[in-house]
Amino acid sequence: MRKEFEFLSNLKRRFNLNKIGDDCAVLPKNSTRDLIVSTDLLVEDIDFRRDWMVPKLLGHKALAVSLSDIAAMGGTPIWSMLSIGIPNDIWQTSFADEFYDGYLRLAKKFNVELVGGDVSKTPDKIVIDSIIGGEVKRNKAVMRSTANIGDLIFVTGELGGANAGLKLLEQGFRYSDGEKIWRRDLMLKQLSPFPQIGEKLSKIATSMIDISDGLSSDLRHICKASKVGAKIYANKIPIYKKIGGLTKNAAEQLDFALNGGEDYELLFTVKPNKAKGLPYFCIGETTDKPNVVELEIGGQQILLKSNGFQHF
Repeated sequence: MRKEFEFLSNLKRRFNLNKIGDDCAVLPKNSTRDLIVSTDLLVEDIDFRRDWMVPKLLGHKALAVSLSDIAAMGGTPIWSMLSIGIPNDIWQTSFADEFYDGYLRLAKKFNVELVGGDVSKTPDKIVIDSIIGGEVKRNKAVMRSTANIGDLIFVTGELGGANAGLKLLEQGFRYSDGEKIWRRDLMLKQLSPFPQIGEKLSKIATSMIDISDGLSSDLRHICKASKVGAKIYANKIPIYKKIGGLTKNAAEQLDFALNGGEDYELLFTVKPNKAKGLPYFCIGETTDKPNVVELEIGGQQILLKSNGFQHF
């Protein structure tokens, strides 16, 4: 069976689509600014399940994942377009109103204007397409392909919370005010992620990506695009503390952090002389072994496989 990223790589080769491969498309706007544009598709029963997703939180997440793409390029979000397909039985409820309420509340926090979109009927599943546009200084968008050998590798926050929240939802727990606080917080990491601000990193990051598929996969995306390797240290990876409520097993906690997607923290590289005093987590460094990602754990080095999320 074809894998998602194999399909995309083949598509790029066949049709010479050289601008595809980063979190956003970068297009010239004027002499001082570039336009950056991204789109994200959320499909019911693939990216979310209706029985565990509160409509307002789904609206929030639909925009949050797109805002994270803009952040990963070091840009500022400005406008968005939103299209949604809804089954008739859901259309007859308050779902759409609550969904847009969540979307527009987050848009207001980031000063993003909803400028268009579409609404349609689908046979039985909800389908959402979120498009967002932003700006970045001319030729200053932070790419995946510009890491250097010897750069330090950072993440902006703790990892694994969203995947642990997904585990709880799959076990039958549901977000509610009556739920235990640690469970609610884990589920909110999955249901209502808050995007980071990437513009402040654009002056120092040599490469950057958001952690949507999982650290193990997204770090490899940088390595492949930049033709470098990476070495990271298990004891330096920041694990979301409330995962401890779900499991005390250190190996399981590390697995959540390495392979769980949808944390929407930023993963970036920076030259060592620019790294002093950064308020983020340094987890390793890039190496001269192209596309080889190593994990040092318990005094041993192992090859780290990409075990993050793929749609296919």
